[in-house]
Amino acid sequence: MERDTIADLIDSKHSDYIEWVQNQPDEHWEIAPESKWSTGQHTLHLLQTLKAINKALSMPKFLLRYKFGKSNREVRDYDTVVQRYEERLKAAQGKTYKGSQNMKVPGIKDKAYLLSRMQQEQKKLAYKTRKLSDKNLDNLILPHPLMGKMPVRELLMWTSHHTEHHNNTLKEKYVFEP
Repeated sequence: MERDTIADLIDSKHSDYIEWVQNQPDEHWEIAPESKWSTGQHTLHLLQTLKAINKALSMPKFLLRYKFGKSNREVRDYDTVVQRYEERLKAAQGKTYKGSQNMKVPGIKDKAYLLSRMQQEQKKLAYKTRKLSDKNLDNLILPHPLMGKMPVRELLMWTSHHTEHHNNTLKEKYVFEP
């Protein structure tokens, strides 16, 4: 998938998520089904993900190569990345990883701020995606807690799907349609 297509997908999936959450009644922000995340927790998790990727992509590329190495395989396509993620998620059986464990429930007063920050980080990631060379997209790798080390291009495709996954989870499990 080309970098502009990935950047457009990042914009689209995050915009869909933000719009859907904004259209939900405020009382749904903090409530969640038994042992599931609230809408606020989903949003906080997605924001944490965006911030981590943006932070990594702000580092000098030689430092990323030194710290994580270079890719030793061909980049997978979007559908393969999605399939592998869904398989790994199923195998993890609901386990959450550092940063998302024991996540606080953001209050309703944090809703506008978190959605605004999410939009800022998403715009920053789309911009960075468009500026990365194909060589860096395909050769630089970053660690993912569930997927292992991934080429940046795959991680960016995953980011789009990850947001869509959480949006679908909210739509299906919480059934908070306006």
